[in-house]
Amino acid sequence: MTTDRLPDDENWIGSTGLARRHVLTGGAFAAGFAAACRPIASSAVQTPGDGLKEETVSIRASDGFAMPAFVARPASGKPAPVIVVVHEIFGVHEWIRDMCRRFAQAGYYAIAPDLFARHGDATKIADFKQLVGTIVSKAPDAQVLGDIDTTYAWAGSHGGDAKKRGIAGFCWGGRVVWLYAAHSAALKAGVAFYGRLVSEKTALQPLSAIEEVGKLKVPVLGQYGALDKGIPLSDVEAMRAALNKAGKSPPDAITVYEGADHGFMADYRPSYNEAAAKQAWAATLAWFGTYVKR
Repeated sequence: MTTDRLPDDENWIGSTGLARRHVLTGGAFAAGFAAACRPIASSAVQTPGDGLKEETVSIRASDGFAMPAFVARPASGKPAPVIVVVHEIFGVHEWIRDMCRRFAQAGYYAIAPDLFARHGDATKIADFKQLVGTIVSKAPDAQVLGDIDTTYAWAGSHGGDAKKRGIAGFCWGGRVVWLYAAHSAALKAGVAFYGRLVSEKTALQPLSAIEEVGKLKVPVLGQYGALDKGIPLSDVEAMRAALNKAGKSPPDAITVYEGADHGFMADYRPSYNEAAAKQAWAATLAWFGTYVKR
């Protein structure tokens, strides 16, 4: 890995700083965020659950592991298209649950599997380096992709329309979106938020998104911040060139938001960029509306 890319255990800190002028103090909402995310910025959004059914479920993975997942879906109506929401390095904490609610309010069956659960509870570790070293780095690419396959199958037998599949991921989950789009022909589309494009390969995580471009089976929208120190613009341009060379662009596309940093969608952190987040969310719904809902 070159020296111009901050690793994941530094990028959340190095890109945003830790100073917060306004924080939420106490309350069940703030308590639901991962330990590494606290204190919570006052810009954190609380999406209402009106008209939704929310639950925490257990999914039997292919190896027999009971994988927890959070589901938010419309409480009534016909089965909705399924969006798998892939978490950041912080696991399935309150912000990921809120993203599920946002998708559910837009008419989707949103489900966020805890892809780290075999290796520990990412929401309980406050130290970034420990979090990455003891949990994030231990989740094999093969396990993650297989668990997402299982998640769609489970959703399809529990009220979702699994013939219409989308995937959205953030940070660590953004990289997973690119990989899953190269893995599954049953997927319809993906949206990757600031997912790493060039990765340091390990025995457990041997895949790098930019090397999987030729295998992409469905359209992916990449959404990145121009100020991201972990994913420099040189990586974004290299990915664009690779998509072009492979004949994947269009429909695959990458949008870079000027003035936005890593984590610009994360309204609970100082990295939040409201203008970029609103544009990116509108683009996400339009992308899934085109490729998943139809």
